[in-house]
Amino acid sequence: MNRATAFGLIGSAMALALGTPAHAQDALGKAVASDYDAKLEKLFLDFHANPELSFKETRTAKIIAAELRAAGATVTEGVGVTGVVGIMKNGDGPVIMVRADMDGLPLAEDSGLPYASKVKQVDIDGTEKPVMHACGHDTHITSMIGTARRLAAMKDQWKGTVVFVAQPAEERIGGAAKMMQDGLYTRFPKPDYALAFHVSAGTPVGKIEIQPGLTASSSDSVDITIFGVGTHGAYPHMGKDPIVMGAEIVMALQTLVSREISPLEAGVVTVGSFHSGFKHNIISDKAELQLTVRSNDNAVRQKLLDGIKRIAENVGRLNGLPEDKLPQVRVGFESTPVTVNDKPLTERITKTFARRFGEAALLTSEPQTGMGAEDFAYFVAPNTDVPGLYFNVGGTPQADIDAAKAGKMTLPAHHSPFFKVKPRESITLATEAMVTAVIDLLGPGNGPTAD
Repeated sequence: MNRATAFGLIGSAMALALGTPAHAQDALGKAVASDYDAKLEKLFLDFHANPELSFKETRTAKIIAAELRAAGATVTEGVGVTGVVGIMKNGDGPVIMVRADMDGLPLAEDSGLPYASKVKQVDIDGTEKPVMHACGHDTHITSMIGTARRLAAMKDQWKGTVVFVAQPAEERIGGAAKMMQDGLYTRFPKPDYALAFHVSAGTPVGKIEIQPGLTASSSDSVDITIFGVGTHGAYPHMGKDPIVMGAEIVMALQTLVSREISPLEAGVVTVGSFHSGFKHNIISDKAELQLTVRSNDNAVRQKLLDGIKRIAENVGRLNGLPEDKLPQVRVGFESTPVTVNDKPLTERITKTFARRFGEAALLTSEPQTGMGAEDFAYFVAPNTDVPGLYFNVGGTPQADIDAAKAGKMTLPAHHSPFFKVKPRESITLATEAMVTAVIDLLGPGNGPTAD
């Protein structure tokens, strides 16, 4: 046997051992691209132009439900208010959950896109607001439908059950908890693994960010109500000034991160709103603070929340308020713990993605640049015993990212009225990635072998 033949046989053996042959990868990619051109693009444009606010996603949910039914799933609507659950069974095997969030944000779109949203909607607080998909959830749900359609066409390559979850109210970090409270893991098959992705405007198209461990920070919205005693501004000694107490609380809160948690730990306590009074010479009888609290560790999170309550109440005592009039701290209405990727699952799917897309397509050690949160954490929290994987898919051309670094342009950020990503590139890559991950976990081999 000559060296060329030997190396050829070795290469063939490695290809079989590592998974998908190139022609089959091309077949899957071509099938996803064809589906985008024929079906998914139209869905995406409709979702983007018709966004809906958290827990108000009724139109979106109906479209998703109809598409999942058309793909062969058994669908239940109204889970966790407006959530949709689709069950696709294909014999005996593990259960995989594929989750996509579907709500928009209260923003007036200024992206300049020809399909920009002009929608206004009455929010759950009763106020009419402009609505925009300013975080890519339209991309997520379109890709989930594409994933369902591909898996339905590839049933010869996997066995088991796929649970498709269209989740409401991620932007209020309330939808995942609502779905869990509504029996997501008891009324429906409990997953052996849970998967989700997010499109990233700061990541180049064609790239996937994936790494074990921390993938999103915790987030808690906190309301503090301070009860004072109103009086004339010229007679402050006759009352109890809630604005002064509020100012003391705001300043004292800054010591939680700077003095009460380790300098090696991450934490944020931001006061985003401070409201009290309505006239120059009147001391009000109430002040209200709104906070966001972030951390990368659930123990640190609890320490910060406990510290906020302690500081608020003791400032009240310091100012002579009676025990029944101490500041009240409200938490838990918009909250999520940290999101942590399961290490063995992440390592497995990272290898699978490397085989399919190549090592160069993977970003596996990107540093954390902020403390964004994600309520996917509820589906994979330690008490669920469900290993989870959450990855990012690039949404912006590399040329634009390079131009932004050179100061020649500004990249539109998430939650910005200028937000936009490349839908075709993002949706097709995300769909290929999700199909590949599901078949890796449900298939007899290490990935799709044919279309």
